[in-house]
Amino acid sequence: MAEAFKLYKLIILYMLDKVDFPLTNSQISEFILNEGYTTYFKLQQALSELLDSGFIREESTHTRTFYHLTEEGEETIHYFKNDISPAIQEDINSFLSNKQYELKNEVAIKADYYRNPNMEYCVRCQILERDAPLIDLTLTVPTESEAMAIAANWTQKNEKIYANLMVELL
Repeated sequence: MAEAFKLYKLIILYMLDKVDFPLTNSQISEFILNEGYTTYFKLQQALSELLDSGFIREESTHTRTFYHLTEEGEETIHYFKNDISPAIQEDINSFLSNKQYELKNEVAIKADYYRNPNMEYCVRCQILERDAPLIDLTLTVPTESEAMAIAANWTQKNEKIYANLMVELL
């Protein structure tokens, strides 16, 4: 059991090491659960232990959690990479290669909200490219339900909104 659990952690570290952007909980889960490597609860436990040990760090919004590889995690995966079978490494590489655009696009679009000192809600909408913002827009609205709606709509309509802004401003 301990050896299998070590493998789950190494798979997560390997995935994060192979991309130049963070991965969401759902993206990591999609690969590991679809391949049948473990259960959802064991995966969440592995993620929690990697966080606690400082091998990964998380960035949370109201709707998603992003995972980043830390320096310690990078050193660990480089040292233990050979403990992952070539077949599993190939499965991971294939998954990341086949879905790279989709995975990267999904994490490049961010929307989150918070309550400001005036008791209103600020919604921060971003499109990132190589960790640099293409757009970083903050809107203030009076209610949490409006903030939630804007955040949800941003993830669906960001390309259209960005294109409209560019047309209007250029």
